[in-house]
Amino acid sequence: MTEWFEEWFGEEYLQLYPHRDAAEAGRAVDLILGSVGFVPGWRVLDVACGAGRHARAFEAAGARCVGLDLSAALLRAARRVTAAPLVRADMRALPVRPGSMDLTVNLFTSFGYFEHDAEHATALGEMVSTLRPRGWFVIDFLNPPAVRARLVPRETQRLDGTSAEVERTVSPDGRYVCKTIRTGSGRRFTERVRLFGAGEIETMLGATGVTVRERYGDYDASPLSPDSPRTILLGQAP
Repeated sequence: MTEWFEEWFGEEYLQLYPHRDAAEAGRAVDLILGSVGFVPGWRVLDVACGAGRHARAFEAAGARCVGLDLSAALLRAARRVTAAPLVRADMRALPVRPGSMDLTVNLFTSFGYFEHDAEHATALGEMVSTLRPRGWFVIDFLNPPAVRARLVPRETQRLDGTSAEVERTVSPDGRYVCKTIRTGSGRRFTERVRLFGAGEIETMLGATGVTVRERYGDYDASPLSPDSPRTILLGQAP
């Protein structure tokens, strides 16, 4: 059975989220590189790199970046904006040499997609395994309390010149935020993201040996709080 994230991340996705732009990516990358003691020439792995906006910012800062994503459509879009090597792969089985990266990142809620928590733990373990000793792992995720408080149940957005109806719910068990998109052409897509709290992610990272050094709630380095728009954790390998 095809999983939702294997179908959704294509051209329609890019059209529905045009606000995810280079300026926002630059802010995120500046925050990360300013916090981890970045040195130009570092090898950076961008897991779930999408259309390449963060990879481009890492390159511009002097990093040797590699982008990885499962979506062929998003990798084609990334090729138009970045010269970084791009690899199509699943984050649960990374084709990357262990210990080869100075910094591995997973940005803008590119996590929490799987049905079982064991799969999420596997994905984190795969990402952390790419780090050299004392290397850094950064995850930029949604903030569950803010998601629940600010959930917009229904809205209309523009998609390819027509209207798209978007509905959002939290699953009955409270573990997932779900979004259904119905396009003007009759196509239907579903997003489902596990609502991991910061403590839960830290526990999974701790099981891999990573120690979280910094916790931010936005790209301006504000402290993480229940009202924060993001959960940004910066962890260091042993």
